[in-house]
Amino acid sequence: MADLKLTVQAGPHGRVYCPVSAVVDAPAGVDSASLKDGAGNDVACQTRREDEGLRISWIIDDMAADTSVDYEVTFGGGGGEGVSLTEKTDEVEVSIGGNHFTNYRYGTDLVRPHLHPVIGPNGDPVTRPLAVKDDAKDHPHHRSVWISHGVVNGWNNWAEGEGCAYTRWQEFESLESGPVYGRIVALGDWVGSDDYRGEQKSNILLHERAEWTFYNTPSDVRIFDLTVTLTAPDIDVLMGDTKEGGLASIRVAESMEVRAGEGGVITNGYGGTNEDETWGKKAPWCHYSGPVNGNRVGIAIMDHPTSFRYPTYWHVRNYGLMTANPFGWSHFYSDPTRRGHHTIEANGSITGRYRYYIHAGTAADGKVGEAYHDFANPPQIEQA
Repeated sequence: MADLKLTVQAGPHGRVYCPVSAVVDAPAGVDSASLKDGAGNDVACQTRREDEGLRISWIIDDMAADTSVDYEVTFGGGGGEGVSLTEKTDEVEVSIGGNHFTNYRYGTDLVRPHLHPVIGPNGDPVTRPLAVKDDAKDHPHHRSVWISHGVVNGWNNWAEGEGCAYTRWQEFESLESGPVYGRIVALGDWVGSDDYRGEQKSNILLHERAEWTFYNTPSDVRIFDLTVTLTAPDIDVLMGDTKEGGLASIRVAESMEVRAGEGGVITNGYGGTNEDETWGKKAPWCHYSGPVNGNRVGIAIMDHPTSFRYPTYWHVRNYGLMTANPFGWSHFYSDPTRRGHHTIEANGSITGRYRYYIHAGTAADGKVGEAYHDFANPPQIEQA
């Protein structure tokens, strides 16, 4: 007999490969559970203890709008591994369903941690290869998928080189593999230095907590979430007004770029198209699509309503950059009197929540507008 029943209400949106979770009361000492749908089929689920109770997470593969599905929870059991994390030297490899998806790279030889490569629906990388010395790539600091900002108490933690700041990984708060998701929680410091690899002249600008969650979806769709919290040390920290920055950034494969002339397209949640209609504009999501090895691929970054300054502005370019930047108002409005800077008070924080959604085809093919609601307006879950 089941210990608990859950009912999921889809609401007005269809749900496809939709991550969901609920916090339930569970007996002391019970940290696992198994799940069945109303037809008695086993559903992969994953659990994690939190202060409020036991969080149970799973993925809804396909659910029509305005319908409901019942689930039965039995405490104990469960297990399996759909998303596996493998620690290697200075990186963590992420595999989904046995297939390599990405690596979280954090070595001390790097200016800042990043994800690279990022493997798309057809088995091909969908972000630009990393720049190396003298390879003539523009903006060599665009490192696949990363977090940074260009004016932090006067320091530049967006670019690379002499006089720039950098982000130094400190430790993992959590590395979690499981049947529904893999989770990396990395702690690091934003550090200013006259020599960005020097330790003697360094000073801490910000503390970073980056939580990356990679979901166990079929290979034609890849979904991962980023929750990034930036905390000031014992001094106020000014996040300056500049277009050069982003709390969630990606540099897409070169063949996807609009400027490549191979059919690359930028769209946003309000229908804007390409750089002229999307750069510096607010929107709940922004999307880049284009060909990769002969197959069209789309990548969206979605901003959650609880994010700092939602909906964010987008620093998105025809040359392949797409990044959520809530600070660069004077640039985005071409008006020096409109200032987007923000002071994080001593020991205070700001948090951004973002979803990366990678799929085959255009934004319309991937139903990005509908998929956005899986993130911003998820199904409601009732307990009985």
